[in-house]
Amino acid sequence: MRPSGRQTNEIRPIVIETGVSMHAEGSCIISCGNTKVMCTASLEERVPPWLRNSGLGWVTAEYGMLPRATNTRNRREATAGKQSGRTQEIQRLIGRSLRAGVDRVALGERQISVDCDVLQADGGTRCASITGGWVALQLAVNKLLAAGDLKSNPITGHVAAVSCGIFGGQPVLDLDYAEDSEAGTDANFVMTGDKQMIEVQGSAEGATFSRADLNTLLDLAELGVDALVAAQLKAVS
Repeated sequence: MRPSGRQTNEIRPIVIETGVSMHAEGSCIISCGNTKVMCTASLEERVPPWLRNSGLGWVTAEYGMLPRATNTRNRREATAGKQSGRTQEIQRLIGRSLRAGVDRVALGERQISVDCDVLQADGGTRCASITGGWVALQLAVNKLLAAGDLKSNPITGHVAAVSCGIFGGQPVLDLDYAEDSEAGTDANFVMTGDKQMIEVQGSAEGATFSRADLNTLLDLAELGVDALVAAQLKAVS
């Protein structure tokens, strides 16, 4: 039995509220159960120096967690003078994932920065950031299209992410913190809407896992991505 009472193949309730920032070109708050992340997409009519005159656009991401997003207060990383290795790893993952769904030639020489701020953490914050970050990105692109600044949509498809793992000896979909902290195996799957793989992160936390286990986790992840893409479609339509 899962602590939440969910079935092994049941994802947490997904709610995506758009237009939460009056300034950002695209914004949303994504809730995956009790995990809540605010995602904003900001447009700049320039690219990093190493991309100037290349004809290519750029999508990048930053990730952060509010001090009381967890059950105990964490210091802001700014007060320590540097980001943790975990934060850097997650924001690079978000950037890589979102770029995989963008035609950078069609985007043109402009940059979109996606900021993901965790308001409340209950497991799966990086996955929620990728899924919500895509919504913010698409909303920002929609503004460019509506203004006639883009000739075609540079977004090539949906990008979403979900966690799966082995908890209590059973493969389960979409781990919350109670499961994640006790899981024998923990994995994150980033996919396109048509189930193409972007990135897979998996590790044996307490026990090794088999090829058959990995296949089962992948099947569960595909179910989860279906649900996430449906929520994304509803949010941007």
